[in-house]
Amino acid sequence: MKYLATLCLLITFSCFSVKAQIDSTHYDKALADSLKADDYGMRMYYFVILKTGTNTSDNKEEISDAFRGHLDNINKLVKEGKLIVAGPFGKNEKQYRGLFIFIAENKEEVEKFLSTDPAVAQSFLEAEIYDWYGSAALPTYLPYAKKVSKKNP
Repeated sequence: MKYLATLCLLITFSCFSVKAQIDSTHYDKALADSLKADDYGMRMYYFVILKTGTNTSDNKEEISDAFRGHLDNINKLVKEGKLIVAGPFGKNEKQYRGLFIFIAENKEEVEKFLSTDPAVAQSFLEAEIYDWYGSAALPTYLPYAKKVSKKNP
């Protein structure tokens, strides 16, 4: 009987403890809803790793045009609110070149975005797409990104 009473007390206290961990005094429902946040302030994104592609052309003009188009496409997708993170990796042995984080309805939509990137379309870059669960607030940094950049790519 002592064991049962102790177990009941532990369960009761752990319920209060969990409740205290879940409630947030900073919660902004309107903001959470606008960002499509779940109860934990998170949402699903698509994380893309860009790797060196199979195109080994040494035509400097072709390469330059493809990567200029790559940067233009990044800027277009950011303006559309679809791409929220993009950036290159440093040199590495895995041939990882950069990453994207997309807001999209499904993987097919991400593949459509990638097909508009000349560097991907011409196989200078190859993309691996992963589901990624991250903070719903991630897109809120974008208005500040322009304010800290002296130069545009």
